[in-house]
Amino acid sequence: MENVILNSYSKISNINVSRETCNEFESLISMILEKNRKINIISKKIVEKESIRERHIIDSAQIIEIVDLNSSTTCDLGTGGGMPGLIVAIAMKKLKNKMKINLYEKSYHKCAFLKEVSKKLKLNTEVIQKDIFTVKNIETGTIMSRAFKPMPVILDLVNENFENYKNIIFFMGNTGRKILDDTLKLWDLDYEEKKSLTNSNSFILNIKKIRKKIL
Repeated sequence: MENVILNSYSKISNINVSRETCNEFESLISMILEKNRKINIISKKIVEKESIRERHIIDSAQIIEIVDLNSSTTCDLGTGGGMPGLIVAIAMKKLKNKMKINLYEKSYHKCAFLKEVSKKLKLNTEVIQKDIFTVKNIETGTIMSRAFKPMPVILDLVNENFENYKNIIFFMGNTGRKILDDTLKLWDLDYEEKKSLTNSNSFILNIKKIRKKIL
């Protein structure tokens, strides 16, 4: 059975995911399914374990190799049900990395879920029930954003509210190319692209520096 679970995560074998980590991913999926009956953690249309594993867990886990592991904190903006922040936190346990994952989320009910998962899985997270747009002078390592706000809005937020950071990771979907092209008209970005492991039409952006253009 455990080999079956490991094989289910073969797409992210390049980041050396352990059996224990995969088991914790599976525990997270079970908790998501249970809580999703009461509140909207993920889309109600996604009810199969296999779909959650592919569309949320593996999709989130693929960024681990570009998260800055030398910083004391990483921020997940508008984390919702905990993707990608919880997934990164689970991976950090096996790596014995002491980096704390700060999970920013406004919803009380989602924050309660994030705290419940973090406690059960003994994750090094801090659940911050705040509107990230009201928090100033933030210092962190990696900033993660997945299905939160449009890319230009996040860039403005980082530019205004973050004092220091190492990189910003964006999950770019089917319209990501157009979004990036439009954003580059307004911003100078030092970035790299990584092809998505879960969707041939999607990609991951790893941005090192941003500068708003003077138009």
